[in-house]
Amino acid sequence: MTTRAGTAKRIGFFTRLLDDVPPAERYRLALEQIVRAEELGFDAAWVAQHHFNEGEGGLPSPLVFLAHAAARTSRIRLGTGIITLPLEDPLRVAEDAAVLDLLAGGRLEVGVGTGGTPSAFTAFGRVSDERRELFADNLQLITEAWGGKELGASADRLYPAAPQLLDRLWQATFSVSGGERAGRAGDGVMLSRTQPRAAGQASAPLDELQNPIIDAYLDALPEGATPRILASRTLFVAEDRAESLRFAETGLRRIVPHFERQGHVFASKDVESLIAATDAHVGTVDDVVESLSRDSLLQRATDISFQVHSIDPPHEHILRSIELAATEVAPRLGWKAAPAPVPALQGEK
Repeated sequence: MTTRAGTAKRIGFFTRLLDDVPPAERYRLALEQIVRAEELGFDAAWVAQHHFNEGEGGLPSPLVFLAHAAARTSRIRLGTGIITLPLEDPLRVAEDAAVLDLLAGGRLEVGVGTGGTPSAFTAFGRVSDERRELFADNLQLITEAWGGKELGASADRLYPAAPQLLDRLWQATFSVSGGERAGRAGDGVMLSRTQPRAAGQASAPLDELQNPIIDAYLDALPEGATPRILASRTLFVAEDRAESLRFAETGLRRIVPHFERQGHVFASKDVESLIAATDAHVGTVDDVVESLSRDSLLQRATDISFQVHSIDPPHEHILRSIELAATEVAPRLGWKAAPAPVPALQGEK
């Protein structure tokens, strides 16, 4: 499947809760951003899970936070981007997600992945090198539980069962093999705002790195299955280009060491070079429309989720960026809203 500019897409907002404030205020500000995104017609709001390190992400319990967001919203879909599945008890994830989806009126989207720092694995008593095996085992148990299968020798079944969530499961990946795995399962595939660079690919455009993942995903997708391709992109829009660059320089310089560990090579560290090297879209409406239009992968995505990380401007500027993205950027690119139909919940007719 190849979608063209002008076809329907679901547009989302993604937050890692990184405001430089105490945790309760972080959660309040993130909720305000999600409420504003719903008011502006965004189709989905996504939150990330990170353990222990408040500088990397401020939310260890995404399903708890999304339950609160569900009570403050009525239409916008609520997603995890991602739950670090190797660190979780899969049956507890299955139970919490099933209950939350009922409370949210069928609006939950569940993104899962293998991520997490090695130190987080150590703290949870897991081995980082075993993350892929843990992920596969836990994912299988979750899908079996949601589908109503007997769970082990006890013959117990999940209550409430949640077969509807099987159609709203997403796998995050950086690799072609991960795209194939998600496609083979019939799940959605989630692509990051940036991509680790292998040797010799330091200057490769992001779409050049990610299009092969989509190719593998589509090739592996069962016949008749509907593709679900979510592309996350860093987007910060402002009325004034100089102001947007000032925030970008502050935010991006802070994360340069992290990107260098992922294989990024910075030929220069002026702000324009940092924006290009970190795959960010920053500037006025005209600026970001032009840069987004050059990303061929966005033409193929069914879902696009914007985040301000790693720019991380102050809250009021995030709200304005959300507004400009909804009212000017998306329409200029021809992206029309395509809200996902809400399936019947378990027990409904």
